[in-house]
Amino acid sequence: MKYKGYEAIVEFDDEADIFHGEVINIRDVITFQGSSVEELKKAFHDSVDDYLEFCQERGEEPDKPFSGKFVVRINPQLHQIITIRAKKEGKSLNSWIEKCLSEYTGKSGYSH
Repeated sequence: MKYKGYEAIVEFDDEADIFHGEVINIRDVITFQGSSVEELKKAFHDSVDDYLEFCQERGEEPDKPFSGKFVVRINPQLHQIITIRAKKEGKSLNSWIEKCLSEYTGKSGYSH
């Protein structure tokens, strides 16, 4: 489910007979639930709107969907190997990693 750039996953709890969801493309936690698809969609929209309103009232910037930046800690030897591979291909380390991740996931997000 998507709304205002926020994306959520939904699961069904067959014991409680209810759908519950969580926004997955931000660090802050936004959850919602509903007993029908219509109720679930409304709860999702309401939760996102409430989150944005809460941030505005506090004078804080809401957590935005992913910026495209993340920190990865890896073994120093692997760091050296991939840096050399990137240079051999005439790419920056960021461009090379983006290309590899795009190829690995089958996504066409690679733009370099």
